[in-house]
Amino acid sequence: MRAVVSFICFVLISGGLIAQDSKDPKGYTQKGRELYEKHEFMEALLNVNKAIELDKNFAAAYYLRGNIKDNFDDRHGAMKDYNSAIEKNPKFADAFFARGNVKMKLQDFYGAIADYTSAITINENYIEAYFNRGKAKQYLQAYEDAINDCSKIIEINPKNVDAFYMRGILRINFGDVKNGCLDLSKAGELGDLKAYEAIKEKCNQKD
Repeated sequence: MRAVVSFICFVLISGGLIAQDSKDPKGYTQKGRELYEKHEFMEALLNVNKAIELDKNFAAAYYLRGNIKDNFDDRHGAMKDYNSAIEKNPKFADAFFARGNVKMKLQDFYGAIADYTSAITINENYIEAYFNRGKAKQYLQAYEDAINDCSKIIEINPKNVDAFYMRGILRINFGDVKNGCLDLSKAGELGDLKAYEAIKEKCNQKD
C-alpha cells in the first residue's frame, strides 16, 4: 500500500513539474539557448517562439530570437527582435550590442556607433562594444576617436592583442607611424603573427 501511495505521489509531482515547465518561458528560452549553441537553429527558434507566446514581455527570448535570425542572415527580422528586447528591457546591453552589429552589416555606421555607445553606457567595461565602435569609427575615418576606443580597451585589459593591432593600424593611418609600429610590435609580442606582416609592410620603409 505504501508503495502504491509513493507511486501516486511521484506521478502527481512529476505531472506538476511538467505542467509548470510547459508554461515557463524561461525554460523554453534556456532550451532554445542550448540548441542555439549546438547550431540547431530551427529547433531553437521553435522553443523561443513558444517562450514569447507565453510571455510577450520576456526580453531575453526576443534577444535570442534576434540572434537566431541573424544567423540566417535575416537582418531586418533580427533588428525587429532586438528592438523588442530593448523596448522590454532598456538596460539590456547585449541587445544594444547585437543591434549595433546588425547595423554594421547594413553599413549604418552612425547607427551602430549609437548602439555601441548605449551598451557602453550600461556597462562601462564592455570591451567588445568599444572594439566594434572603434571599427565603425574606422570606416568613417574618424581615426582619433577610434584610437581612443582602442586605448580604453587596453586600459581595461592591457593584454588585449586585437586592440593593440587595431590601434597600431589606426595610428599609422592617422600619421603617427612610430607609435603605430610600437603597437603592432606589442601585438606581435602578444602572439598576433599578422602584426609582423603589417610591420614589414608599413614600418620598415625609409622616410
